[in-house]
Amino acid sequence: MSHAPTDSAGTAQLRHRVTRDGLAAVVGLLALITSAITVPAASASVASASATSASASVASATPSAEVSATPFLPKPTGPHSVGVTSLYLKDASRPDPWVPSMKARELMVSLWYPAKSPGRQRAQYMTPKESELLLKDGKITGVPLDALSKTRTNAFTDAKPAGRKRGLPLVVLSPGFKKSRSTLSGLAEDLASRGYVVAAIGHTYENVGQSFPDGRVTTCVPCEGDHDESLFTKMSKGRAADVSFVLDQLTGRHPKGKGASLIDPSRIAMAGHSAGGASVVAALLNDSRIRAGIDIDGTTDTGILDTQLSRPFMFLGKSATYTPGTGGSAVATWERDWKLLTGWKRWILLTGAIHESFTDIVALADELGLDVGADVKGARSMEITRRYVGAFFDLHLLKKPQPLLDKSSATYPEIKLCTPETNTCE
Repeated sequence: MSHAPTDSAGTAQLRHRVTRDGLAAVVGLLALITSAITVPAASASVASASATSASASVASATPSAEVSATPFLPKPTGPHSVGVTSLYLKDASRPDPWVPSMKARELMVSLWYPAKSPGRQRAQYMTPKESELLLKDGKITGVPLDALSKTRTNAFTDAKPAGRKRGLPLVVLSPGFKKSRSTLSGLAEDLASRGYVVAAIGHTYENVGQSFPDGRVTTCVPCEGDHDESLFTKMSKGRAADVSFVLDQLTGRHPKGKGASLIDPSRIAMAGHSAGGASVVAALLNDSRIRAGIDIDGTTDTGILDTQLSRPFMFLGKSATYTPGTGGSAVATWERDWKLLTGWKRWILLTGAIHESFTDIVALADELGLDVGADVKGARSMEITRRYVGAFFDLHLLKKPQPLLDKSSATYPEIKLCTPETNTCE
């Protein structure tokens, strides 16, 4: 996908970033999921071959003899039921960065929160049109185009919020480039079940398909063509602006959205996956309301962190890419930025993971008997992601001590805590 010159000093890094965030890997995997649901055994190999050609990262993904009828998200671990609502927000103060003719920046936001009881209707994972665009983009045929919209979630649409006004911390989530905000639902549901309000932002024109309440569907503008470092720097800065606007809408005098009135504006933090993780750095620098941040498996951008940052920060990634001292172009960005992080900080790696292990994708695949090349199973990687991300927020937003973040854990031997200064992980 990358068209960067082969002799560029940053070519390897750009190739990693485009592959890292590329939709082909996600669509190929999702196509395998849907083919496992709907394609007869005799034709399953054909669907698998189609998905394999879409992405090398899922080349080993093949359906097993036994699969579930419907993919579903693992149950949250907290004591609360979970409600969710979708918000349409419009920032009239700035044009869209990708489509300047659009004089206002439009966003879709999913807002999860603790609920008093389960509602009557489970939330839809994504809309049928979003599912269709994902599958068509991957040139997948032979499966229902709305198949991805049928994933079973654990959140209930517009359930009654539980908690006192301005009593709960807020976590903002930002997905990877080309990816839907839906792919972080498993993490969001778990945080909400444990007493957080969670806002996942759909960054318009940065994913292959996003539905709006009036029936419009936007597609991805910067997905095609050359991808140089300036594109990702622009994206991180634009996402930082998106985050600040969303915070204004959720914490203002008249908070927008069911559950928003629960938010304590003095306890806000952020996490993002891939390009969303890189954008956390920009958001922290841009908005002092964000007290702490996590970059989940995201190569950080040149020129964003150019001054010391004292707020708590955690890198969480896969060991194959981000082991310090290995000399890779991706890990070099973390090593560069680590030196400017002067507050509480951690560098934590998950061994046996692939890029999608930190999202819903691998867990859904494993439920359907698919091998996507991850050595750590999807349910396990989601458990670990939920546990370590939750521990970070519990420490910095709830002030609850978290020994898990200070030393190796026998419960999670797949996790390594790294000291970049000595290039050691244990």
